[in-house]
Amino acid sequence: MDSNDGVFAAEADVDQQLRERSQRKGKSEGRHSHEWSSKSGQSLPALDSDNEELPLLLDRSSGSSSHRGSTRGSDGSDSAELSGPTEFHGLPWWKRPSIFWLLPPFLLFTLAFGGIVVPKLNLISDLICHDYYTDRTLDSPFPGPDGDVKDKCQNDDVSAQVSLFILYGNLCSGILSAITSPKLGALSDRYGRKKLLVLTTVGMLTGEVLTIIAAKYRETVDVNWILVGYAMDGLCGSFIVGMAVAHSYATDCTSPQQRNVAFGYFHACLFTGIAVGPILSGKIIQVTGNVLLVFYIALGCHVVFISFLLIAIPESLSKARQEAAREKHRRERERLGPASDWINQLRSFNLSELKILYPTGPGTNNALRWNLILLAATDTIVFGVAMGAMGVIVIYVRRQFGWLDWESSKFVSIVNSCRVFALLVALPLITRLVRGKNGIKEQRASGSDRFDLTVIRISILFDMLGYLGYSLARDGSLFTASGAMAALGGIGSPALGSALTKHVPPDRVGQLLGATGLLHAFARVIGPTIFNGIYYKTVSSFRQTVFVCLTAAFGVAFLCSWLIRPHVYLEDFESEDSPPGHERASEEDGTHTH
Repeated sequence: MDSNDGVFAAEADVDQQLRERSQRKGKSEGRHSHEWSSKSGQSLPALDSDNEELPLLLDRSSGSSSHRGSTRGSDGSDSAELSGPTEFHGLPWWKRPSIFWLLPPFLLFTLAFGGIVVPKLNLISDLICHDYYTDRTLDSPFPGPDGDVKDKCQNDDVSAQVSLFILYGNLCSGILSAITSPKLGALSDRYGRKKLLVLTTVGMLTGEVLTIIAAKYRETVDVNWILVGYAMDGLCGSFIVGMAVAHSYATDCTSPQQRNVAFGYFHACLFTGIAVGPILSGKIIQVTGNVLLVFYIALGCHVVFISFLLIAIPESLSKARQEAAREKHRRERERLGPASDWINQLRSFNLSELKILYPTGPGTNNALRWNLILLAATDTIVFGVAMGAMGVIVIYVRRQFGWLDWESSKFVSIVNSCRVFALLVALPLITRLVRGKNGIKEQRASGSDRFDLTVIRISILFDMLGYLGYSLARDGSLFTASGAMAALGGIGSPALGSALTKHVPPDRVGQLLGATGLLHAFARVIGPTIFNGIYYKTVSSFRQTVFVCLTAAFGVAFLCSWLIRPHVYLEDFESEDSPPGHERASEEDGTHTH
């Protein structure tokens, strides 16, 4: 995935990673606690060393559990720490894994990621503009004063070619990332988190090196080499895998009680990078007049990050646990035989994960199925629009308003700052005011309530009005105000994810999030392709067409949200504790009995 799409996509994917990790932990603990109690009559959780759902923090050499950073106090309570698992406590402090080793260089990593978003798009525009004039044996706009470049490159043909180029880049990065990301995540369990973070960063670094070469030697190096950089970034998992592996490192280093705090630190790094990075890079370009300087700085940040990983940061997975994971993988491959081959795995790919969105049998009804389908459709539309919009917006404002790096960077920073405010301040404050201090703890799983649906509808309305403003604004200030309004709709993504998980029992949440993850994988590729294609076809006639289409997409999502019914829930009647014949699906206006 390329960096311009990752600005909006990273937030949605990280929210999903956090929800899935939390729910998966609860599912695993509940299932194994039941197994232990049924076999031994005790209430202690059973640990299965071959279970993928359990953290790989079992000291297999001694058979004892290594509780991540958690020790038992004299009063029987957990003393949660953020300093690493107990198996590392005998090591010197500089060899013990901790999130505080990773956080400072990771902040540098996110700043570099956010800082090249706008300059890369504008640099691609300049290079394609250069080729456009060269191919037509016209006077090249390079070198020359900024005003001349801006005037010559602001035409519909160049803008359309840039949009088509970004479309190809999204396809290269998105498809390859969708294929390699699951494999890379599994490799981090077998070979350590640091190696995979290095690999991901090397992919981004390679893309930046190729961009620098194409820009510096534009007369001899074809701009299409930047597409190779997109492909290399996708093969290495891109920024999203980097975020997921960083959260895995945090999971290894912290106790379950403190894990949300650790994830919050990494989330803060992400928000800081995508909000502050663009404004810093824009200011550097404004002061120095050198676009490539930003890429050199980003390159240096990535080199520093890799150096920290290789030299200073301790690995969070011990050699014993890595070896245990590799041995388990080897046994699994032997069990599957030829079916474990990756080609056969691709051949056997199907959409069976989506069955959870249309449950049948005891505890289900039509209202539940409609709710799940409508929520998943709304979530996919919101995510797909976020994926497809950013690149088009930066291309559009360059053509429509003549914005270069500084103006575009200010716009991106304002929009992302509003998104951060909505997610970190507005949504928690509103939730606290409506539900009260203990409202979330006391809320039982009974489907999404009216507050959830109200938040979803309001957020989609903000998005729809913002994109409608994009299509109507003919002034840069009004366009920025529209972007800020659309950013307030950022509260919709976590609200949609939360509402989906409230429709199923805890032991089915992982399956549900797997289905939404599959839909997001499709949206990563389809969204940018559709919207860049629309802009490419309409830029010379009515270039605001793409924003009209985006507004219509949110309009469809808004209508879907009004068809969702509150308090519809799939009750789990397959549990051994449920009495025979006790089968019903909970609805707001009644009970359905099979």
